[in-house]
Amino acid sequence: MKIITLFTILFFYFTTGFTQETVVRKHRLTDQITERISVLKSDKSTRQGLYQALTEKDIAVASGNFDKDKKVGVWHFYDPQGHLLQNYDYTKKSLQFEAVEDTTSNLRYFVDKVLTDSDRTTKPIKAGGRYFGYLPYLKVFKLPNELMGISRNASYAVIELLVSPGGRLADFKVHLFSGLNYHRVFNLRTDMPNEEDKIFIPATLNGEPIGCRIMMRCYIDNDGGLEI
Repeated sequence: MKIITLFTILFFYFTTGFTQETVVRKHRLTDQITERISVLKSDKSTRQGLYQALTEKDIAVASGNFDKDKKVGVWHFYDPQGHLLQNYDYTKKSLQFEAVEDTTSNLRYFVDKVLTDSDRTTKPIKAGGRYFGYLPYLKVFKLPNELMGISRNASYAVIELLVSPGGRLADFKVHLFSGLNYHRVFNLRTDMPNEEDKIFIPATLNGEPIGCRIMMRCYIDNDGGLEI
């Protein structure tokens, strides 16, 4: 009994000794989404532990864990109403669940090929789901100063992403539409700040990877940014 008790004490000592203390930092991801990030108390640039992205109503749109600044295990992604969109395992780099996408989705997919009734296709998929996973592309665009006066009610934007057969972001555009005739195209850099924002699960045609364009309709906020 003494040996068992001593082992228990030593185990508790070593595990608590090596457990690193964390604190929670808050960061505004968008006007509607706030991040709660557990970071090391000794190094606040290193994410460690629970991560959540929450709406103003405290609905989680993303939840998962970091280990030494790397996403690990299964993460869960939701829409702003709290409906589950995706489960993705970052340790295994595998999709665990993807919710069915219906006609209410603001995403559309196009391949440069005429499809027949017998063709079998799958769409490109972004780790992070159809809401949270696409927020990084919204953040890199803002209306130029000369266009800040356009009517928000009569204008909208469409983000166009070209995903290569290898699952890489190959082209990135924003189409701006206003009124009946105005259409301007902005070519953006594909060199996103985070490497994971360049990576998709590619579309397939009859079991073979194929390039695919993703079109995502957005509205323009008062600050000239994009929202979905």
